[in-house]
This record gives sequence, structure tokens and C-alpha cells, in this order.
Amino acid sequence: MHFHHFFVTRIKVSYQSAIHIFMSVVSCSLVLASLISSAQNRLAPAYPLVVHDPYFSIWSFGDVLNSSTTRHWTGKQHSLRGQVEIDGKTYNLLGADETKKDDAENATQQAVTMNATQTIYTFICGGMNLELAFTSPLLMSDLTLLSRPVSYITYTAVSSDGATHQVKVSLSASTDIATNTPGEEVTASQYTSGGLGILKAGTVEQPVLKKKGDDVRINWGYLYLATTATSNTKQFISGDTAAGTGTVKGKSLTLHTVADLGKVGKKKKEQIFLLGYDDIYSVQYFQQNLRPYWNTDGTHTIEEQLSLAMKSYPEVLRKCQAFNTKLYADAVAAGGKKYADLCVTAYRQSIAAHKLLKSPQGEILFLSKENFSNGSINTVDVTYPSAPLFLLYNPDLLKGMLNGIFYYSESGKWAKPFPAHDLGTYPLANGQTYPEDMPVEEAGNMLLLTAAIAKAEGNTAYAKKHWAVLSTWADYLVTNGLDPVNQLCTDDFAGHLARNANLSLKAITGIGAYAQLAGKSGDQVKADKYMAIARDMSGKWLQMSNAGDHYALTFENTNSWSQKYNLVWDKILSLKLFPQSVYDKEIKYYLSKQQPFGLPLDSRKTYTKSDWVLWTATLADNPQDFDALIAPIHKYMLEGAVRVPLSDWHETTTGKMVGMQARSVVGGYFMKMFAQKVKNDTL
Repeated sequence: MHFHHFFVTRIKVSYQSAIHIFMSVVSCSLVLASLISSAQNRLAPAYPLVVHDPYFSIWSFGDVLNSSTTRHWTGKQHSLRGQVEIDGKTYNLLGADETKKDDAENATQQAVTMNATQTIYTFICGGMNLELAFTSPLLMSDLTLLSRPVSYITYTAVSSDGATHQVKVSLSASTDIATNTPGEEVTASQYTSGGLGILKAGTVEQPVLKKKGDDVRINWGYLYLATTATSNTKQFISGDTAAGTGTVKGKSLTLHTVADLGKVGKKKKEQIFLLGYDDIYSVQYFQQNLRPYWNTDGTHTIEEQLSLAMKSYPEVLRKCQAFNTKLYADAVAAGGKKYADLCVTAYRQSIAAHKLLKSPQGEILFLSKENFSNGSINTVDVTYPSAPLFLLYNPDLLKGMLNGIFYYSESGKWAKPFPAHDLGTYPLANGQTYPEDMPVEEAGNMLLLTAAIAKAEGNTAYAKKHWAVLSTWADYLVTNGLDPVNQLCTDDFAGHLARNANLSLKAITGIGAYAQLAGKSGDQVKADKYMAIARDMSGKWLQMSNAGDHYALTFENTNSWSQKYNLVWDKILSLKLFPQSVYDKEIKYYLSKQQPFGLPLDSRKTYTKSDWVLWTATLADNPQDFDALIAPIHKYMLEGAVRVPLSDWHETTTGKMVGMQARSVVGGYFMKMFAQKVKNDTL
């Protein structure tokens, strides 16, 4: 799941060094931004602007939008620039040119707000109030909309001094957004379609699905910048080699769109820009190239999607705003304001670390990428911590995270009696590339998540479809799960561990989940048999792991301890394999081990995984204990030393990022909300 420890030391050190160099470079480039933003309220380590999938993902790495260049989640520059001209004077709103001085004056940022689907900035300059809103409509109730690779960038202008002003707004996008490295040659063109003025750019080479790996960006498909075509809008292309309309070839070109709003007074005026990306083919799935979900059959065009996006803007915005309000209210009700803030920050990041497609068999595929951990695609032990967000809002998407793993085993391509770790290295899902299995980990994950889907949906139809292989995995856990031999678990960055008490919990609850599925499916004999096995194992676990005032990390070392985050499924699925006293004892002990930036993962190191802390906190029986466990994670989000999209692996003593960022696993923050839904709905 994380950067994988058994690579030779030289490679691991090299990777760690690269991460630290990257962080140093980003930190240096943002020193000025930090100084400028000292008066701003920090809401997140980095702010999502245009986020759809692991390749189309643009962020602001500071609190002030016009103080630094916008970046891909990997830190490479994916520059967007936004300006406003007021009565002939130009002001910067969005992005910055870090290589040369910009003659334009920076508008004064008044505030930034974030909600689930939007990041909104307000500015004042030249007697005008300006709002710049970034909306990525990642609404999981509408998979067609979720899949549409188009974000809205909306300018709103209104007079702040009562006078009328002449106003123009502009948005520019670097063609580097369509390249892996800026040195790649691109072509760019300008045309109209469906009432839109469109700028398009992509590499000359177009090496579709030729590159895989972690710290890489897409260099096939095409970037699109569009707005309504009127006599008041102007579009052009600039760069080192040429400038103008028509088709231009060169490196690191810039797409420009300018809209003249005319006279603006007390009545607001608005300009909507669209930024889209058509990757043509998104993933190779067992040697077959798959188109994105919105164009599965190849009969749709990106121009249609851009046109639909523009026409449906009022309705999409209304749906987004309604969802934003409901998510926040539900999160506050479940866990309080700090918890709600964590969920808002995690929402778009978690979704956008996946790609939505359909398999050749017609099933949903929602394939994750292990961002800055090793680049694997559809890793089971990344799906596992991510799951609560998708269980809460659309279990079909969690099925899309499991379908490929089920297919891999059921097709005979994967013949082992436990699930694969992954389907390959993003974007090539042709079979596991991780060189070591995690048998107990992945078998437990698949059983627990399948049972969680049944809980969320109120039926076992999905489990029945995969019953044969689920049974194989359950039997594997019966034989191998109680006292696991030396192997990796999802926290593989911590190394191999034998007799892992938390991994044993996963096996026990996994068997209990299988028993529950059997019972709900009408096979009471099997249900009774496997639940009896799980109860017997839980009794042995309590004896083997008992360390007095807590339960141990490993069965043979009572001086050790660890977060027992896997225990949360006993509570949520109501398996009743462990008494409440186990939860209470562990929570009390955890509270004695807290550090300024969170609860350490276990007794070996002071680092933690924030997703697991949120799972562990869900074990707490009262709001005070829950608050006490999540407050340091909230502090890390607001005060952590490194400004990148949320890192889920950090030091609890210093708040420093250890590694990994922009990953889907922060969907695990929604575990408390899912638990609350289960409780309220009595699912």
C-alpha cells in the first residue's frame, strides 16, 4: 500500500530522497506565498481546483491563489492563470509566473472557502469585488456527471465602490497540463462547436497508454479550454514558437481566453469557463484499452460533454450546493465541526484518485492509483481504507473497486486461494505487479468490504454473485488467520510482522462477516458454523493479545501496542465478536499515547496514518473521546509542515509529512459518518 519496503535499500533511499528534494523545492517556492498568506486562514494543506482523476488534477499549494503557480498533485507545474482588467489596469487573481516578474498587480485576496465540490476565492481590486469559484461536480449519485471530465471556473464581478467600471476577465492554461514533461512538443488549435469557443492542446506524439508508473503525468489525449462564443470573447494561443489562432506547434504553449464583461456596477456579472480533458483511452484492462465511462462505446465526443456542461451549469451548481450543505451538516452531526472540516478536505481528493470506466463484461470499474506510494492500480489495501466514503454515497462505486479483483480470481488469471494485491501499475491493469502477496490482509479486506456493501444495500445480491471465491477466501482465513505468519499487512511501509494482532482481528471479523453474509443469504447452517469459528478465534485472540491495560501489537510482546482499527467492523456490522470492554480499554490506552499531531500507528514508531486514526476514533463510545482523537489530525491538516494535497502518513511529534500524498485513502475519514448512517438507519 505504501512505498514498498522490500525494494532494495538503494532504491528506497533514492525514493525517499526524491520526496524530500521535491518537498524542499516546493517549500522554497512557497516561502513568499507563506509570508503573503500569514493573514489568511488556512483551510487545507493544498486546495483542489480542477480535480477529476489521477492525471487531470490541478491544485493550489498555498492559501493565496495568486501567490504561486498551480500544480499537478505530484508538484509539477500545471499552470492556470486568471486575471481581471478593470478600467484598463490588470490584476492577477489566479496563479503566478515564478520564472519572471509579472507586471500586473496582485488583487487582494479577501477569503477562501472550501466545500465538498468547490473551492471559492474572493478578491478586491480596482473598486471591484471579484469571486473566482472552482467547481468539480463530483456527485456520486450521478455517474455520468461524475465521469464527465469538465470543471467550471466561474468569475463573478460586482462594484465595491458604487461606481461603474469597465471589466474584462481572462483565463489561461498551459499546455504542460497535457504533457508528462514540459519538453514534449504539442499542437494547439482554436475552433467553435456547439456555441462554444474552444482551445485544444495535446502532444504531437500521442503515446496512448505507453507510460506507467507513479510520478508521471498524462501525455496523450487533449486539454480543452472553452467558454460561450460571443463577440465579447477572444481566444488565442501563445508560446515560444508562435502566437495566434488556428493551429500552433511548440513546447509549453499557453491557451488564452478573454471575456469582456463591459460595464459592471452594483449588479453582478458572471463569466463561466470550462476546463476539460479527453484522455481518449484511460486504462488498459487485461490487455484491452478501455475508454472512460462517459464514452464507453466511443460514440460521444468531448465537444458534446463541454456543451452539456455549459447548458446544465445552473442545475449542476444547484445540485452541488445542495450536496455541499448536506454533507457538511451530516458530518457535523456525526462528529462535530473539526470532523466535518476533515471530511470536506478529503472528499474531492479521494474520488479524484480513481478512474471510472466499464469493464468489457459491462461492470463498473472504479480503479485507484497509489499516488506517491508505488503507482499500483486497484490495490485492495488502498480500496479498504477508502471504502467508507463510497459505502456512504454510492456502494456501486465500491463494487467498481472490487469487481476487477473478483474477475482476476474468478477468471482463473489469479489462481491463489486469496485475492491479489493489485491489478498492475497505473494505468496498466494487466495483473499484479507488486512482488509480494498479502494473503491474510487482502482476503480479510474483500470479505469485510463485501459484507459492508450488503449492509449498505440491505441485501446480499453482490455477495451471492461471488460466493464461490468468497468461500475460498473465508476458508483461507480459517486456516491461516488467527495467528498470522511473518507477512505484510496494509501498513507495509512498517515492514513484515509475524503474529500481528491487528491483522488477526481482520481475519476474525472477516470470517464473521462471511458468516453474516451466509445467514442473510438463507444458509443458516453455514452461518452458524463460521460464526462459531469466529467466536472461538475471538476468545483465543483476547487471551493471546492481552497486555493488561491494552492489547498488544504482536502476540508474543505484551510491551507493544497498536491501533486496532480493524476492530471497527465488529461494531459497524454488529458481529458481536468482541465485548464493549475491549473497545473501552483500547480507547483509554490510546488517549494516553497521543502526540501533538495524532495517535502513533503503533509502538514501533511515532508516525501515524490519519485514515486509521479516524477508524480508531470511531471505536470511541462517547463524543469527547472521539474529539480527543481527531483534534490532533485536524491540527495536522491546518499546521502540517508540508503544503501538498493531504498526506495520510505523517509524524505525530512534528506534523511533518513522511510520504504519500493526494491518495484515495482519505475516504476513510468518512468511517464515522458511515457508522452513524448504519446506526440511524438500523441497516
